[in-house]
Amino acid sequence: MTIAAPDQVSLRETITAAAVHGRYMLRNVRLNNAVTATGAIETAGAEFFLADLTVEHGKILAITPAAIHPHPAGIISLDAGGRIVLPTFVDCHTHLDKGHILPRTPGADGSFPGAMSSTGADRLANWNAEDVARRMDFALRCAHHYGTSAMRTHLDSAPPQDTISWPVFEQLREAWRGRIDLQAVCLVGIDFARNEAALDALAQRVAAAGGVFGAVAFPVPDIDALLDRMFATATRYGLDLDFHADETADPAANSLHRIAEAGLRARFSGKVLVGHCCSLATQDSSIVDRTLDTVAAAGLAVVSLPMCNLYLQDRRHDGTTPRWRGVTLLHEMRRRGIAVALGSDNTRDPFYAYGDLDLMETYRMGTRILHLDHEVGDWPRAVSATPASIMRLDGRGMMGEGLAADFILFEGRCWSELLSRPESNRIVIRSGAPIASPLPSYGELDDLAGLAPR
Repeated sequence: MTIAAPDQVSLRETITAAAVHGRYMLRNVRLNNAVTATGAIETAGAEFFLADLTVEHGKILAITPAAIHPHPAGIISLDAGGRIVLPTFVDCHTHLDKGHILPRTPGADGSFPGAMSSTGADRLANWNAEDVARRMDFALRCAHHYGTSAMRTHLDSAPPQDTISWPVFEQLREAWRGRIDLQAVCLVGIDFARNEAALDALAQRVAAAGGVFGAVAFPVPDIDALLDRMFATATRYGLDLDFHADETADPAANSLHRIAEAGLRARFSGKVLVGHCCSLATQDSSIVDRTLDTVAAAGLAVVSLPMCNLYLQDRRHDGTTPRWRGVTLLHEMRRRGIAVALGSDNTRDPFYAYGDLDLMETYRMGTRILHLDHEVGDWPRAVSATPASIMRLDGRGMMGEGLAADFILFEGRCWSELLSRPESNRIVIRSGAPIASPLPSYGELDDLAGLAPR
């Protein structure tokens, strides 16, 4: 029996009912070649192909070419009408501990220095365990609603904040197990590495929590020695690395190149992700070529944060208009085989006053800001398969037979339709069934912002 569902509400209801039976088929879905393991299906040269998707007991049983003939009896068959299906999102650069503090940071002015100072003051005044846990859980509920199934968050980790935020993170990771796979990265300034004992203690904390080692690699005279110490410590504890670098328009900022050189010196065998890298877009081509060749040789991956960097970079308070987009050179990186991803970064805090951890919004804005179109190619991997690989999450960010039936059914049938609307009526399917996870109300956090009694 084939059930035609002409609208998203009806389709959600019929899939929910079908999932109870344990096995159903979504007919005429439009799958993207870049994020689908197609097996024996011939799809060469096509961005999308029409397929029939069979789900059984929470897994993808089969992906077959869309058929016009009736399917075997005994399986519920739903006609998706050519709607696009993509794998659930993987967000490899967020700051859950900073999220939603904007209402209580009146000093934030949209600049990087203003964000640093106002966030630091708020952390000292307010970041106890309850405050951090409630804001992080709120953010996770938003991300889950939109279809994110894995996420990496940076955690401000300069003592004593590490003793607060890491235990909170570990509790939330357990509470969210099966909905969002969570990773955490310690975030300190690179100058923190001057204290070998403190750095070693932090590495032990991170290793015990199964985390990732990280720092903000801002320019200091001894940055090369400090990076060497970071790589050596990560090697000693078997940790991957994740850096912030060059979040500035200053063409003299070259921490990305220095991180790549440090990785080569260390012969580092772990994974290294570097975020932002904005200054690369302001440098001469000869410097860019030398840096990216070194990054490729070192095997680094890069994540761009298009919305946050568009917000912060080149902000002017003199009544003039910003002159650049604030993002890094992803096209040049991809041509060299460098793994590149897009991430949400900050959410409603002094570093980015907006956002809701919707990685589809990030991809939609990234497409416009970075021109990830004409042709789209494999850019959809930047919010799914690529960050999943960076995070060592086998099976995440792809559609394929035998993988978990974790995917998102959109209303759009082509890129223009998909990226022209927020797609707030998307159907997020986890383990074969649509989730019922409404967006939380901002009012839940009013007492944390001093707006209402709890």
